[in-house]
Amino acid sequence: MSVFLVNKRLNGNYKFVFTNRKGHTVFTSIACKRKEDCESIIDALRAHIDKDEFVFTRKKTPAGKLYFRISKGGLVLATSRKFSTELSMEKGITHLLKYVPAAETLEMPKEEDIFGDTNKEEEESEDKNI
Repeated sequence: MSVFLVNKRLNGNYKFVFTNRKGHTVFTSIACKRKEDCESIIDALRAHIDKDEFVFTRKKTPAGKLYFRISKGGLVLATSRKFSTELSMEKGITHLLKYVPAAETLEMPKEEDIFGDTNKEEEESEDKNI
């Protein structure tokens, strides 16, 4: 089961991550001033992710890692984890298209920093975890 995890950051902003059934982050949202803003983005993703209202822009880092951004109306709403191959990135997109509509939303206690150094951990994990 995939979930959205909403967390208040140390700077007072809110962010959410969408994780796959194994608990690996698929994408991380932009920072929001209010928790309600995160919830609005999550609700919009749930309702419209499969209706071409969101744009998936595929990108590549200077190191050759692949990732995608989710945007609507020109505003980037979330950035994915890094992937080693195009196939694994496309599997990540397919995963979220399939599981976002039914994903639960959980709120993490503000003491837990789930947005720490996740990029390094994710780059080291195998792409087959999606």
